[in-house]
Amino acid sequence: MDFKDYYKILGVEKTATVDEIKKAYRLLARKYHPDKNPGNKESENKFKDIGEAYEVLSDPGKRKKYDNLGSSWNRYSQTGNNTGDFDWSQWASGSQKQGNSGFSDMFGSGGMSDFFDKIFGGGSTQGRSTRTRTRQQRGEDYQSEIEITLVEAFRGTVVKLTVNQEQIEIKLKPGIADGHVLKIPGKGMPGSGGGPNGDLLLKVSIKPDITIERKGDDLYTDLNVELYTMLLGGKVKLTTFAGTINLTIQPESQQGRILRLTGQGMPLYNESNKRGDLYVKLIVELPVKLSSKEKALFTELKNLKK
Repeated sequence: MDFKDYYKILGVEKTATVDEIKKAYRLLARKYHPDKNPGNKESENKFKDIGEAYEVLSDPGKRKKYDNLGSSWNRYSQTGNNTGDFDWSQWASGSQKQGNSGFSDMFGSGGMSDFFDKIFGGGSTQGRSTRTRTRQQRGEDYQSEIEITLVEAFRGTVVKLTVNQEQIEIKLKPGIADGHVLKIPGKGMPGSGGGPNGDLLLKVSIKPDITIERKGDDLYTDLNVELYTMLLGGKVKLTTFAGTINLTIQPESQQGRILRLTGQGMPLYNESNKRGDLYVKLIVELPVKLSSKEKALFTELKNLKK
């Protein structure tokens, strides 16, 4: 019986962390899953090896035993001993277990190798025959993140993704919040033994806008207004995500005054016919490059105020 290098099968170092082992397993399992490679015996065998390696290396107890076995095997191999075979009996499991995981049950009695059965499954025909039934197991969930703009969050948008070699479209409703997690059923990792696929958990990240700030369902922005309009009053145009609004500026409006526009803020998620409020901060825009006549008039105005 040959020694199986589980680290090599997963393509990880012997010092790999549990997270690194899990990541490597997921990538390879997606690549060689039988549902993606129907009728491909080589892919099926690789898929079995990948699952077997993950079952051992993801379990601290099994991994420790496997590492100790590997050290002994390496010493045996380096001696060039030709007097007899490696003594597997000292490593054989003393108990006879049924399937060690959903993965070991996936292919029935042929799911795990003789090497695995000898070391972790009791090493007997009886130990293997208890795994003759294929068990359905749900696939793991995928977790991913997408970034959209604030205007896309305001209007709603459609995002295209490629999942399991399939392009899907995901519709985001207006008013979606930063950090919102969408669950897309059945778009996760394929299940085993005919089990259902996992789900896709998609976190939405909203890129900050340079002119408009969002706080909950309300929006905040600054509006530059000419000095003369701030003093005398008048009409100004404000560009928003929903279009252009004509604002009335009251005479003698002060720097920093905030106008509240009810119902002009962010659409409420799942209630797009309702919106939060828009708060507009007035910023006085002082004139520059004054002419001599303008300076004189401002001087006259200054003297009138004394």
